[in-house]
Amino acid sequence: MATLLLLAAGAAVGSLGWEPLWGANETARAIVRDIRLPRSVGAWLAGALLGLAGAVAQGLFRNPLADPYLMGSATGAAFGVALLLVAIGAVPGATAGAMAHIGLAGAGFLGAMAAVLVTLVLARGVQHTLRLLLAGVIVGVVFGALAALVMFWAPDVMRAMQAFLLGTTGFLGWSGAALLAGVLALVLLAAIALSPALDALALGETAAASLGIPLRAVRIGLVSAIALATGAAVAQVGLIAFVGLVAPHTVRSAVQPTHRALLALSAMSGGVLLLAADVLSRWLLAPRELPVGVLTALLGGGYLLWLMHRRPS
Repeated sequence: MATLLLLAAGAAVGSLGWEPLWGANETARAIVRDIRLPRSVGAWLAGALLGLAGAVAQGLFRNPLADPYLMGSATGAAFGVALLLVAIGAVPGATAGAMAHIGLAGAGFLGAMAAVLVTLVLARGVQHTLRLLLAGVIVGVVFGALAALVMFWAPDVMRAMQAFLLGTTGFLGWSGAALLAGVLALVLLAAIALSPALDALALGETAAASLGIPLRAVRIGLVSAIALATGAAVAQVGLIAFVGLVAPHTVRSAVQPTHRALLALSAMSGGVLLLAADVLSRWLLAPRELPVGVLTALLGGGYLLWLMHRRPS
C-alpha cells in the first residue's frame, strides 16, 4: 500500500511541485506515462536491489554495519563512468541524450563488476570473509582515487559526472526499469535459495561447516548476488548512500525474522525508502530538484546517529 501511494505521489510531483492528474491533457498524461511513472518504478526497483544487497552483505560478513558497496562496486562504477566520459569527449550537457544515458549505465555496471573482480583477486577468492572485507575497502579507496584522477586530468567531465556522483533517478525510463526488475527477480530468487546458509553463517563459520554448508560455493553465490545487485542499481541511479545499510535495520527494528523473510522485507523496505526520498527530493525545492543521493545520505546518516544515541552501549 505504501508503495502504491508513493508511486501515485511520484506521478503527481512535477517541476512545479504537486500537480493534479485529473483533467490533464494528452501532453500531461504522456509526461506521467513516459517520464514520471517509469522514474518512480525504477527508483523503487533500484532501492529494492540496494536493500536486498545490504541484507545479503550483512549476513555474509556477519556485521550489521556491512554495506553493499563494501567490495568497491560504487567507486568502480564512478571510475567506469569517468573513463567513458573522457573517451567520448563529454562536455557539460553532452550527456543529455538517451544513448548517452544507456552508455553511462553500461560503463557504471562494467566498472562496478571490475572492482568486485579485483577485490576477489586480492582476497584470493571468497574463503576468508575478513580478507574479502579488507580487500573491498582497499579497492574502493583505489578506484575512488582513480576516478578523481581522471576528473583532475579532464575537468570537462566534472559537471557530467555530478549527477552520477550525487545520485539521481532522472535518467530512468521503462527500459531501465525493466532491466532492474529482471535483475531483482534473479538476485532475490538466488538469495532466498541461499538463505538457509545465511542462517547457518549467523552461528559462525565453524558451526556452518559442521552443519554441512558448502562455504566456498555459498560465498561465491552471495558475493555474486551482491555484485550483480549493486552493479545494476549503481549503473542506473548513481551513488545512493545508506539505503542498503538502513533498509535491513528498519526491518530488524520491527521484527526478528529468519534470513528468508529478512531478504524479501529488506528489498521492500529499500524500495520504499528510495522511492520516498525521490518524491521528497523533487518536491522540497521545486522547481529545482535536490539530488536524491544527497537526501538519502542526510536522512540515513541522521537515522544512524539517532540509533547510536538511543543505544549508547
